Amino acid sequence: MKYDAIIGLEIHAELKTKSKMFCSCDNDASDKAPNTTVCPICLGHPGTLPVPNKQAIDWTILTGLALHSKINRLSKFDRKNYFYPDLPKGYQISQYDQPLASGGYLEIDGDKILLTRIHLEEDTGKSSHKKESDYTLLDFNRAGTPLMELVTKPVIKSAEQAKKFCQAYQQILRYLGTSGADMEKGEMRCEANVSAQAAGTWEYKDGKIIPKKKGWFGGGRHELNPKVEVKNINSFRAVAKAINFEIKRQTELLEKGEKISAETRGWDDNKSATVSQRVKESAADYRYFPEPDIPPLKIGEDWLERLMTELPEMPLAKKQRFMAEYKFSPAMAEILTYDKNLADWTENVISELDAWIEANGDSEARQERRLAKAAANLISGPLLKHLNADNKKIGDLKITAENFAELTCLIYQGKVNSSAGQNILEKMYHSGGDPTDIMRDSGLEQLDDSAELEKVALKVLAANPDQAVQYKNGKVKVIQFLVGNLMAATDGKANPKIAREILEKILNQ
Repeated sequence: MKYDAIIGLEIHAELKTKSKMFCSCDNDASDKAPNTTVCPICLGHPGTLPVPNKQAIDWTILTGLALHSKINRLSKFDRKNYFYPDLPKGYQISQYDQPLASGGYLEIDGDKILLTRIHLEEDTGKSSHKKESDYTLLDFNRAGTPLMELVTKPVIKSAEQAKKFCQAYQQILRYLGTSGADMEKGEMRCEANVSAQAAGTWEYKDGKIIPKKKGWFGGGRHELNPKVEVKNINSFRAVAKAINFEIKRQTELLEKGEKISAETRGWDDNKSATVSQRVKESAADYRYFPEPDIPPLKIGEDWLERLMTELPEMPLAKKQRFMAEYKFSPAMAEILTYDKNLADWTENVISELDAWIEANGDSEARQERRLAKAAANLISGPLLKHLNADNKKIGDLKITAENFAELTCLIYQGKVNSSAGQNILEKMYHSGGDPTDIMRDSGLEQLDDSAELEKVALKVLAANPDQAVQYKNGKVKVIQFLVGNLMAATDGKANPKIAREILEKILNQ
């Protein structure tokens, strides 16, 4: 290709601590009237002093540990000076040259996406611009919310990889339990830095994009095009669309011989386009200086050791373990580990199944992980279908892990067939309950009686003479039609294997 796309991300995540970053105000402003979860500190009144939220600091360090970052033993807060109407103090307390975490990576499809830093700051309020009005409404409920910012190095190769990075990062935050990270609610906000460079004119060195030399004989260096920052991206789909649009826009400008401006652009989802907002600021524009009201943070060994014990198994590690330990396919492991609560519930089911295997001495089933696979198919198929249809999560489920394991065993033992098993699952989903009791009360226990099934088979063949003749003439696939009719005649209770054997035996006589 004539041009290379260079992409870096800045992702802000609101931390769901009980109180705000520098005061004791309620950090949950959802469904609350505007300007009701505020105090003189988060409103920036003169003479007030900020007190850092230790939980927010812990969670930022924990995120750094999860992403293989270096935790800086000495960190500090800084004042970032700029003016917006919804910034109460006229500056933001953030971190500049000594963030809590430096470096690290997140693996996406085998590529390590390198990180520059993870730091902590406070959020702003919200501005509302009403149509056909000449005023703006300000809600400061969100002002002071702990905001954790992750910055990647400019090593992302495509819009699709950037989208996957955001999705994987959201998953990690939810595994850690530090943020809801819902982009549509503004709990996670992504900004993309995009630049198009002529192929062969640049190289990546020491975390930066630098121009290559033009030639061996003092030809100087190539001039690189400036980067453009894209804001207002509020969905994973929009991440990919905004980046692709910006790559196309910059490439077309270069093709025309025009210059690219270093600017901040906003993503307009309705127009599916980026629009210019302002000239890009530099660090000097913000006039950073150390926050005088907050002393530096010293992160001791005991502090780190405590947080290491709180670090859960991360999604990629859990997926790999599910594949190795339970012999799940990569696709199945991906489905069952995407949500931590679902993964934990699945493992509780498997633990109950292992106990059943132990009690019944079925070592072959355990070795092949047959029951674990059977449960996984039920969970990833009909159970998730029910939950998704009702927009519910695994925590809303009325089915206990023990009862779900019991249902899996009923199907495995042949006491109910697959169709009846799904009927029982549906009843359990809506009302809970013991699957064995539901099976007996509903008359869903599998019919295995050969003599009884033979009577039904003769009636089915008598009602379908043309299909019987077709089978005898060599069209053996018609047996599926006949088995289906037998299943229907027994309200789905017949053992399909025995039913087929009986039909074939009669037809082959």
